[in-house]
Order: sequence, then C-alpha cells, then structure tokens
Amino acid sequence: MIETPAFAFAQLLPFVTFAFVASITPGPSNLLILGNSVRYGFAAALPIVCGACAGSAALVLFVGFGAGAWLAAHPGVQTVMGWAGTLWLSYLAWQIACKPPADIRTAADRPTGGWMAAALQIANPKSWSMALAVVSVFAGANADLPRYAFLSAVFLMVSAPCLTIWAVLGSRAGGRLRSATSAKALNVILGAALFASAWAGLLEHVRM
Repeated sequence: MIETPAFAFAQLLPFVTFAFVASITPGPSNLLILGNSVRYGFAAALPIVCGACAGSAALVLFVGFGAGAWLAAHPGVQTVMGWAGTLWLSYLAWQIACKPPADIRTAADRPTGGWMAAALQIANPKSWSMALAVVSVFAGANADLPRYAFLSAVFLMVSAPCLTIWAVLGSRAGGRLRSATSAKALNVILGAALFASAWAGLLEHVRM
C-alpha cells in the first residue's frame, strides 16, 4: 500500500520539534539575518528570511529526490562541497567583520539579497545535514512526491517565524547602538560568530 501525506501526521510533532530546533539555533543563516537587521533594519532582513527558508525547503525536496543517495555514494563530492561552502561563509564573515559603522556607508554597501540567502543553503553544511535528516528519519522508506512536499512545506512554515525572530532581535539591537565603536565591535563579533559557525558545521559534517 502506498503511503500518503496523511500518514505523516503521526510524526508531525517530532518533525515540528526538529524543524524548530534546526531553525532557531544559531547557524550561518541566523547570523547573516542578525547582522543585516542590525545594520539595515528589520525590513532589509526579510528577503534574507524568505530566501533562507525557501532554499532550505527546496533542499529537502532536492535531497529526497535522489541527491541525498547520490551524495552518499560520492563522499568526495560532499567533501568538496563542504570546503567550498565553508570558505564562502568565511568570506561573508570577513565582509561583516570589516564593515564600517552603519553611519559610514558607501554606494556599494548593500544588504544581503534573498537570492544569495537561498544559495547559501547549498553552501551550508548544516543545511545539507538538516535535509538528509529529514529524508532519512521523517520521510519513510516509501516516501513519494506528496510526502516530500508535505515535509518541505511544514519545514517552511516552522522556519519562517524562527528566522524572523532573529531579524527582530537584530533590528532592536541595532537601534540601541549609540556609538560607532560599539557598532564596529558588534560587526566584528557577528563576523567571528559566523566564521566559527561555518567551520563548526564543516567539522560536524566531516565526522558524520
């Protein structure tokens, strides 16, 4: 008998809990949202929230429809992707740490776009680990398109408010910065946190 999406409701609470923890805990996407909302405000961080959530949800579908099995059979590709993503995240961390205070901006100073946030999920080892966990633990052995679509949609609905919380926190923190020195210090802290998160994700991915 073919499983239907309705059967997934038996695992809905554990999956929602997993999606909440995966989305709310600090990671590259959360820190990128936080850094942009501190510097540019809440509205500027919303495209990043949308891009990150859509990218993660799409990754679940992508992994479910064969990418996960293919990557499992080609560990060398996983290693290259992990290193490439970590180096890119390290570059973003350097950019955040080196940004001048918000009151000293250049014409090239722009918030991160939604498309880049979506692409970040491909480069983020944490996102791949999340997608692989969804497929292997919650999808079931006979999962089909409706099941993957259901899980992807639920993850999207859970992750969106979680990441929005980080945007709210960042905008409030940015409004409290009263000096260029404190703003610059926060940029350095956020950059260092993103750098540490990226390399921690790579090390965890390598150990898997």
